[in-house]
Amino acid sequence: MRTLVYLAHPRPDRSEINAPMFEAARGIKGITCVDLYGEYPSFEINVDREQQRITEHDAIVFLHPLYWYSAPALLKEWQDLVLEHGFAYGYSGHALDGKVTFNAVTCGAAAEAYTPEGANGAHLRTLLMPFEKTADLCRMRYLAPFALFGAGRAVEEGRDKSHLAEWRSLLKALRDDTLDIADARAALSLNGFTAAGAAKLEAV
Repeated sequence: MRTLVYLAHPRPDRSEINAPMFEAARGIKGITCVDLYGEYPSFEINVDREQQRITEHDAIVFLHPLYWYSAPALLKEWQDLVLEHGFAYGYSGHALDGKVTFNAVTCGAAAEAYTPEGANGAHLRTLLMPFEKTADLCRMRYLAPFALFGAGRAVEEGRDKSHLAEWRSLLKALRDDTLDIADARAALSLNGFTAAGAAKLEAV
């Protein structure tokens, strides 16, 4: 699959996880990477260019920190302007039909906070439902999120390297069309989906 990764982070210079994930994606052949805040610091989005980008790709990945159970503001602005009626949805809006999309997010709280019994009262996938329903309206195939919980402590605890390895494996599986899309759509999380083949994929 022709895969497009959008980074939405207002301060990548302070990012311990999102920035390295973006750089890792840039290092994979066949993956297109776009830094939204880098391209549009004044929020003046080039709608025609963005529509062409997503039209030319089969999979669109949104890489961002979780801000108030959603994403940084520029990604919402991107959605509002780029996913136009007649282009992305509506009777004549079929540009995104069948394309794959998911959120790759970093979360401040621990994994147990993102359960019905935890502090946030819901799974992460449930909290990201606006992205999923947007994808449904655009006739896209929404996959479960790929997440790093307790992201602020990941480097200190040494969890960042394994997360980056799994991220690279996931993107390669997506690119090579070896990811089980049906299972990925039904799951709560994409974490662990490529663990069995991670060592092999890392050598590619």
